[in-house]
Amino acid sequence: MLKFFKYLAITEGISALLLFFFAMPMKYIFNDPIYVKHIGMVHGILFTAYIIIATILKFKQNWNIKKYIEICLASIPPFGTFYIEKKYLKDA
Repeated sequence: MLKFFKYLAITEGISALLLFFFAMPMKYIFNDPIYVKHIGMVHGILFTAYIIIATILKFKQNWNIKKYIEICLASIPPFGTFYIEKKYLKDA
C-alpha cells in the first residue's frame, strides 16, 4: 500500500500543477473554463484519495501525529506531495 501511496502522491501533485498552472490560466486569461471542470474533478478525486490513504497508512504504518499532519498538509500547496514523496516514500 505504501508503493500505491507513493504513486498517488505523485499523481495528485501533477494534477494540482495542471489545475493551477494550466486549467486556471485557461479559464481566467482565455475564458475557457472546460479544463477547470475536468482537471478539477480529477484533482478533487485524487486529493480525497490521498487524504484517505494517508489516514489508513497512519494506522498501518504507525505514523506519529506530526508526520501524519505534515503528509496531509503537504497536499495543499503545489509541489508539496513531491516533497513528501522524496522525504518519506522514496524507498517504497
